[in-house]
Amino acid sequence: MLYMQAGWLQDLKQEFTHMKIDRSKNAGRNVIFGVLLKIYQILIPFVMRTIMIYFMGVQYLGLNSLFTSILQVLNLAELGVGSAMVYSMYKPIAEDDKKAICALMALYRKYYHIIGIVIAVIGIAILPFIPKLIKSDLPQGINIYILYLLNLAATVLSYWLFAYKNCLLAAYQRTDVTSKVLLITSTIQYALQIGIIIIFKNYYFYIIVMLITQAFTNILTAFIVDKMFPQYKAKGNLNRRKVENINQRIKDLFTAKFGNVIVGSADTIVISSFLGLTLLAVYQNYYFIMNSICGVISVVFTSVTAGIGNSLVTESKEKNYNDLKKFTFIICWILCICCSCFIVLYQPFMELWVGKKFLLPFDMLILFCIYFYVCELSMVWATVKDAAGLWHSDRFRPLAGATVNLILNIILVRYIGLYGILLSTIISYAFVSMPWLVHNLFSLLYRGQNIRQYVGTVLKYIILTIISAFITWFICDQIKVSNLAAIILYGFIALVIPNAIQYVFLKNTKEFKESVKLMTRMIKKRR
Repeated sequence: MLYMQAGWLQDLKQEFTHMKIDRSKNAGRNVIFGVLLKIYQILIPFVMRTIMIYFMGVQYLGLNSLFTSILQVLNLAELGVGSAMVYSMYKPIAEDDKKAICALMALYRKYYHIIGIVIAVIGIAILPFIPKLIKSDLPQGINIYILYLLNLAATVLSYWLFAYKNCLLAAYQRTDVTSKVLLITSTIQYALQIGIIIIFKNYYFYIIVMLITQAFTNILTAFIVDKMFPQYKAKGNLNRRKVENINQRIKDLFTAKFGNVIVGSADTIVISSFLGLTLLAVYQNYYFIMNSICGVISVVFTSVTAGIGNSLVTESKEKNYNDLKKFTFIICWILCICCSCFIVLYQPFMELWVGKKFLLPFDMLILFCIYFYVCELSMVWATVKDAAGLWHSDRFRPLAGATVNLILNIILVRYIGLYGILLSTIISYAFVSMPWLVHNLFSLLYRGQNIRQYVGTVLKYIILTIISAFITWFICDQIKVSNLAAIILYGFIALVIPNAIQYVFLKNTKEFKESVKLMTRMIKKRR
């Protein structure tokens, strides 16, 4: 076993003696291991949520979601440091500038230590206000302050323990290594937590295991990075001008970070404050399924970001624009399939999982589908923006979108409850964030290209998705079967219909043909 491990690490070290990154190979490898990790991270937490519902109560799910959202807000202190540092490494890696990479790592380590301290201080400062974020139905015998401090400690440790070394894996487009580490540490964590829920029914032990596992994950990742990149140590200093450029990128990234956190966390906090933990748990069950699929798709975004950044530096504008159209085509094809599955599988699955008493109305499912589509479609453009480093020109967009979302959240939840939560997010994406982002890309990165033609193509994809989802729902609605049979039969229909419709209408397009060639090339390289 040790010999095999040594051989694997030696192969990795030999690979990185050549600075030219094989974008297709790395993207394919990252997607494969990333998808495996995401599937794992969907199935096991799903089992854990189920066990927690039946062994401890649905309120604990709501409490867990609330803590996660609060800590996401505290993570604003990160300010996008990670993205800025990874972007700053693209050029030194391409030029094999070891001294600059080491200096960047030293700066990254310094910033993350400071961030950990800031999160700890602010987190302790807001401790007295935590109970005010829960309207009702707090589980009996729970000390909300102790649980919050344990969650806070896990977050702080994630920054203090060698977190800065992850930047090398991201910059070298080797997030598959991160995926492998998480598969190991997550297995240990989930096994211990499931045992604790079933045997002890103790939520404190549940959180302590999470804290210890976070520390182990960071230490193991740091060890592997040291073996892969022994030539890089966190030492040296950058000149003042480079540091100022990095700091400017971090400032520009703050609004993007702020916007994403508000959109992602405000919903949970507002529901807990206005509607209670039980309804929050019901909402989060649906959101968990949707977000799990988003997580799988995000593997594609994460895996290609470094490759896009490398391509923007080395390829022509026409090549990069064609890549955008191809990227958009692939994601929209996937989204069409997902929405068709959501519309017919959500309710049968939820009824089988948690029972009829925890179901939401069918029209909420339509809003979830729209929410999912606009969120993931915007990620196409956000990924390109991040890869190109267009943070300064885009700094006000996330702030504007988040502000609209938060204001509408607070207003609409008072009148239409959960409907208002979903509608506020959809409106902020569709009418503020997405148009603004596309305009920024075409005015700065794809200047001279036909934006109307591109938007028209995207609208065609959206129309095909609506048609596919409606036909899928209409056919399944005519078939009356039980939940388990419905999941199998409806799932088969939801896979066939959207693929067939898209193939008929898109098979002759340039994007379809090039996407097929790309997938074939990635598969061959992986083999």
